[in-house]
Formats: sequence, structure tokens, C-alpha cells
Amino acid sequence: MQRIPEPELMTDDAQCQAYASADFAASNQAFVEVARGLIPANATTVLDLGCGPGDVMIRLARACPSLKITAVDGSPAMIHLASAAIGDCGLSRTIKALQGYVPGLPLNAGHFDVVLSKDFLHHLPDPMVLWHEVRRLIKPGGLICVMDLQRPDSPEAAQKIVEAVAGNEAGVLRIDFYNSLLAAFTPEEIREQLKAATLNLDVTISGDRHMMMTGYAL
Repeated sequence: MQRIPEPELMTDDAQCQAYASADFAASNQAFVEVARGLIPANATTVLDLGCGPGDVMIRLARACPSLKITAVDGSPAMIHLASAAIGDCGLSRTIKALQGYVPGLPLNAGHFDVVLSKDFLHHLPDPMVLWHEVRRLIKPGGLICVMDLQRPDSPEAAQKIVEAVAGNEAGVLRIDFYNSLLAAFTPEEIREQLKAATLNLDVTISGDRHMMMTGYAL
């Protein structure tokens, strides 16, 4: 099945609220556990690209309170939700929410010990903008940990995943999830992207619908 790109940003308030209210606890926690196991002991600065409503970084901040986290999303509505959630958790000194676009974030090159991203890559019309920005912002030896959906073999397979995973969620979320599956990449496509970006990351399957791209910058 060929990739079918979707809109890059969630900007509608109702759409963002439905996403924020959905239960992604299992996959978000799984991602945080993988990242925790790989983060170098001396790491202090973390960047989350495509942070959405902020749940992943809140989980990471609670698990690793010494980290200073910058959480970025292009959607003003998502950053509003993330900022509110961060404040409600008392983590405003630990996590800074920033509205900005990839590429061209107003962040210094080579600043971050860790660059993370979950379920953001498939939103981009051109995936290389993410990999180039990751390469620009990571310190030498820094950890790169990216998790994203894996594209199913057919629309029918995508619909089965939606019903199994999000059958009880709001209709707008089920539609977004289906479109995201169709917009996702395959492991082979990811490996070609990483080769073009000269990033030496491992690509592994995670669960029934995700891939993990992990490694350390040269």
C-alpha cells in the first residue's frame, strides 16, 4: 500500500481535545521506559519534537526529575493543552512548552543531550525535515529515540487496528488514527531516510503497530 499523507498539524480545538482525552497511556509509558533505559547518566537537556498534549514528557519528568525538558509542537492548540497539563502537574520549572515548526526551530545547534519524538514523523509531508533537525540539535554522543506508527499492508488492515485499539474512542479520533496509519512509513522506508540523513539508528518493531528508531549521534 502506498503512503497517503495527512494534514501536518492538528489545529482544530475539538480534534486536539479528543486526542488529549484519548487513552495512549500504554504506548506512551512504553516509550518512556525505552528512553529511560537509554538516556546517558550525565544527560540533562532533553528535546521532545511533536509533543502533542504533553503526556510523554510529563511521564519522563516524573521518572527523571533531574532532566530539563523542552517540548515542541507546531499546533498552538496542542501547546495550550500541553502547557495547562504541565502546570497542573507542577512541572513548569522542569518542562518548557514551545510552539514552533520543523525545520527552523529557534534552538541552538548541538544543544541537547537527548532528542525524543513519538508519533510525529508520519504527520510530516517530508520526513527528512525531522531527521535533519534531529541531527542539527543533538550533541555528539547524544541519544536519539523516535517512535512512530508502522504503515499496515492495506486500508482494511488499518481499519482493523483502529477498531482493536480505538474502537471506543471519539469518532474524530478514530478517523485521525486511521489516516495516521495510512500516512505512516514502513521499516524499509525509515532505513532509507536514516541513510540519507547519515544517522546510524537501529530500526526495530515495537508492539503491533509501532517502530522504534534508537541510537547515539556520531
